[in-house]
Amino acid sequence: MVAPVTHSDRRRCFVQGNGTGSLGVVEQGNTRGSGNHHVVVIGASAGGLQVLAQLLSELPKDLPASVFAVMHVGASSHLAQVLSHASTLPVLPAKSGRVIEPGHVYVAVPGAHMLIHDSHLLLRRGPRENFARPAIDPLFRSAACTFGGAVIGVVLSGALSDGTSGLRAIKRCGGLTVVQDPSDAAVPSMPRAALRAVCVDHVAKAAELGQLLDRLVRTPAAETPPIPAEIRLETAIAAHELASMQTNEQLGTPSRFICPECHGGLWEIEDGGPLRFRCHVGHAYNGDTILVSKGNDAETMLWKLLRTHQERAALARRMAAEEKSDDRLDLANTLLQRAHEYDEDAEIVRRLLENRTSPSEELDEHGSP
Repeated sequence: MVAPVTHSDRRRCFVQGNGTGSLGVVEQGNTRGSGNHHVVVIGASAGGLQVLAQLLSELPKDLPASVFAVMHVGASSHLAQVLSHASTLPVLPAKSGRVIEPGHVYVAVPGAHMLIHDSHLLLRRGPRENFARPAIDPLFRSAACTFGGAVIGVVLSGALSDGTSGLRAIKRCGGLTVVQDPSDAAVPSMPRAALRAVCVDHVAKAAELGQLLDRLVRTPAAETPPIPAEIRLETAIAAHELASMQTNEQLGTPSRFICPECHGGLWEIEDGGPLRFRCHVGHAYNGDTILVSKGNDAETMLWKLLRTHQERAALARRMAAEEKSDDRLDLANTLLQRAHEYDEDAEIVRRLLENRTSPSEELDEHGSP
């Protein structure tokens, strides 16, 4: 059964999540905010394909809304073609300039963020978010900027906390938020993270999502509040229109951490939400993504250290053999002793690698930050 959030809870959470001031950088234009909820944006990752296909199969052909989906996929994905076999609605790969129509599904394509601007789509090769492009959060923010309270954001199965920031932006702009029940998700991390950070309006199992969305798109949209300037600013960064040290200074403060992609400094974003970072060229990360990245870096360093100890041991033995052939036995024995010590060092590192839990598994066990 779908689990709605009470009106009083929604009101309390909305007010708490909307308490940021204007940054005075991006002009606040008008959003399309009248009528029903006619824009549905969906984010999915690991374990989300089957759920997304099932959801689309249950939407009616007369759906009075446009549907947009981002799924973290490989460089040669045929996601639109796969989903078209399940969907009752036409499924189209995103194309820059494509006019948005109700009763259609638009699917992000590899290598570009899918953004919504006015009545059409924009594809932009902006900076990656959480190592992904397309990424879920840029689509969600652009929908919130453009359509405000008329948006429904949906987070499905996936790893880490992708989609949480974008879902929070939708909530702050007056839209509705829906999350797949974590107990029903193949990979529950994304739904769990969204539920921790956002006062979600509806939690539903996969089998309930289609009917729930069909009902919600026929309900009146709430009045759109002023769009927070930082949401517009981050949307502009995703569109590759605006990213610099100056823009980061308006989003947060410098941190001690380094961007995993360009190795520039990271700014900690201060918007009242979960821990996030951006570098001055625009790469963005959630705290758990950085933690996993650093964990992967540590593992890479351990493998390099293991290789180094093994090579030192092999080289010492080779040198010992040379010394022994020249009857320099004392030096040969010293080198063999060193080789033994290097073997012991290698064994210590090998045990570390064997007993190590991956960062993503640690987060699954204990919950992401």
